[in-house]
Amino acid sequence: MASLAPAPLAAATGPVSTPAGQDRTLVYCSEGNPESLDPGLVTTTTAMSATWQMFNSLVEFAPGTTELRPGLAESWQVSDEGRTYDFTLRAGVRFHANAGFTPSRPLNADDVLFSFLRQWKPDHPYHRAGGDFAYFRDLGLASLIEGIERLDERRVRFRLKEPDATFLPNLAQAFGSILSAEYAEHLARRGTPEALARAPVGTGPFRFVDYRPDVALRYRRFPEYWRGPAKAETGAVETLVFSITPNTAVRLTKLKAGECHVMAFPGPADLDAVRADPDLALVSGEELNVAYLALNTARPPMSDPRVRRAVSLAIDRRAIVEAVYGPAGTVAHSPLPPSSWAFDRDLPELAFDREAAARLLAEAGFAEGFETDLWFLPVSRPYNPNGRRVADMIRADLARIGIRAELTTRDWNAYRAALYGGTPTMMLYGWTSDNGDPDNFMNVLLGCRAAAPGGANLARWCDPGYDAAVQAARRTDDRVVRTRLYRDAQARFREAAPWVPLAHTVVHMAIRRTVSGFRTDPLGRTLFEGVTFTE
Repeated sequence: MASLAPAPLAAATGPVSTPAGQDRTLVYCSEGNPESLDPGLVTTTTAMSATWQMFNSLVEFAPGTTELRPGLAESWQVSDEGRTYDFTLRAGVRFHANAGFTPSRPLNADDVLFSFLRQWKPDHPYHRAGGDFAYFRDLGLASLIEGIERLDERRVRFRLKEPDATFLPNLAQAFGSILSAEYAEHLARRGTPEALARAPVGTGPFRFVDYRPDVALRYRRFPEYWRGPAKAETGAVETLVFSITPNTAVRLTKLKAGECHVMAFPGPADLDAVRADPDLALVSGEELNVAYLALNTARPPMSDPRVRRAVSLAIDRRAIVEAVYGPAGTVAHSPLPPSSWAFDRDLPELAFDREAAARLLAEAGFAEGFETDLWFLPVSRPYNPNGRRVADMIRADLARIGIRAELTTRDWNAYRAALYGGTPTMMLYGWTSDNGDPDNFMNVLLGCRAAAPGGANLARWCDPGYDAAVQAARRTDDRVVRTRLYRDAQARFREAAPWVPLAHTVVHMAIRRTVSGFRTDPLGRTLFEGVTFTE
């Protein structure tokens, strides 16, 4: 298809001034390659941000908030027992076209059914067309959903086996994006179903143009966007470019030189330089996130909770936060950030005690320590600005109790594949909430279902008591009951120590002052709908 052929990317490699009357190109210096452009397959904020420009979901979070609002569904009704959800779709929503496909109809119920059935049903022709729908599985939706029905052209019904307080906010995540069933049928007839991810078609404010890994991802403004296209006279962005720039220092250099308008995640040491530059500005905000060191409980000696607790006790997390994060970070004591309503403020802080760590190691039969591997992030992330430096500090701390860690990394997508495949023994990673609910941390990252190969439970930890608590918390919307259950789960997590929680952060983005309307997001989304130029 012509849409797959890369076009020249001058906008990503040279100064990016946008004088009045010319094509307005906004360049975003992003931190890495998306692992996919299919929203059902993505699990990182890097890839989710790439897909959010092109797609919409039935319900969505208002930008900059965790408040739900209508998306492609203009309204919905929930049955009294909380098991049936009826969605009414907006009329006249158009899908994008590309060089090989022109939609013949607007959005309808068939598109909703296709978007979810392909993730739910193993016998669906698109279930294995491009990858594994791990997020849908890890959330337990495959076993929660009892049926999805087309009531008419604009109405869809979801029937659940039991009430679930997280169902609606979960639909607002990237995997809940609605794809074109007509486009999927077109690709299947051509024998190219994998193009659903390589040349995506959605309903969002920007349409896909081309993608060159390690170089750039390009979009064009969609003039038939259902929320109303931005007008050129308002400084609307016509072309959007994600210029893939993994190195933080290079991103800042490009921003200062005018080679990009928005920069992802300046390092803590760069914030003063951004503040001092009259052409630049910082956009900052709290994010629901956590950085952590996962310990692979399926691998000895991390299968022994005494060893895991020793690792936790040996790490000076406060020193790491002060040295690497500065004022942008706070020490983590739980999988949940303190801003979560379910965070247990009565839980004692995690201790730093090398002597106690050494005693636990000896008790576990490792008085002389042992050799292991420690994988570190190859790119800066909103929850970890410098994976190598954090790893160096952890390695030094562990060496003091006899644990000799060899540092290892890969490029971003290979790193993620290794972690999700269960390769490392100790690994640095992190998470930004996709929906603001505690379940998005406690279940998605630590539940038994997510401990399967390919799941987001990188520690491969499955505790029946913990899992029973977090699953029970999903089945009620009583916040008092949910809080009690999550407190119990946090105590069990503390005792088992499958992770070492490290930090929570305030997230910074840097922009040129010619950009207006850009904001950070507590759910880690980078959104360019509504962003304009001031000149």
